[in-house]
Amino acid sequence: MITSTSNTRVKNVMQLQKKMKVRKEQNVFVIEGAKMLQETPRQLLREVYVSHSFLEKGEHRDLLKGISYEIVDDRVFGQMSDTSTPQGILCVVTQMHYTIEKFIKREQPFLMILEDLQDPGNVGTIFRTAEGAGADGIILSKNCVDIFNPKTIRSTMGSIYRIPFLYVEDLGEVLKVLNKNNIWTYAAHLEGKQMYDRENYTLGTALLIGNEGNGLSAQMAKKASCLVKIPMEGELESLNAAVASAILMYEVHRQRRENE
Repeated sequence: MITSTSNTRVKNVMQLQKKMKVRKEQNVFVIEGAKMLQETPRQLLREVYVSHSFLEKGEHRDLLKGISYEIVDDRVFGQMSDTSTPQGILCVVTQMHYTIEKFIKREQPFLMILEDLQDPGNVGTIFRTAEGAGADGIILSKNCVDIFNPKTIRSTMGSIYRIPFLYVEDLGEVLKVLNKNNIWTYAAHLEGKQMYDRENYTLGTALLIGNEGNGLSAQMAKKASCLVKIPMEGELESLNAAVASAILMYEVHRQRRENE
């Protein structure tokens, strides 16, 4: 049993929790909780740590059958955890990587494109909604929050493993690739002339969502195939990025379901 925070592996996990650079160098990230362990493909598991008290429950021991793990003193585990109420189990997991071909080779792809989103909760929620609405993948600008940030990982609630994603240096270049592959890009924008539910999303479709505070940049808005507007009553000027994404994604889902 590991009983000291001076342990090399403990210190490494603590660094992985805090620093994107360390996660990137080691090509791993950290998950916490029994639910996330159940969601994680076994071939991606690198290391598993459990607190001493976690093993006191029979169902927890059953969960770990066939898995190698390291027992950690509860006090030390609390230091390793990124949450204020540790769940007693955390794992180091291999990062997933995808290519642009994964996104464009599908029949009539349905994609999300995120520009500079900074809130882990928003990005995680968009991943969950994308899975629910049947999206094929998510493309993120290089300035978006790190998907492997512990807060983002928690917010995806497992969708991180089922929705392909790709960080890109230049979203403009990506839009050119999508255009060449007959994928129309629709930007949610206050200057949209057409209401979002009046467009046809049954063909290749990519939805653009901008930064929480500034919205989509003027540069990206100009490069989109079409600007669409979500109607808002009262004095509202904008919606939360995850909410706007959900509205648009489920309209795509509705149209495609009815077109089957």
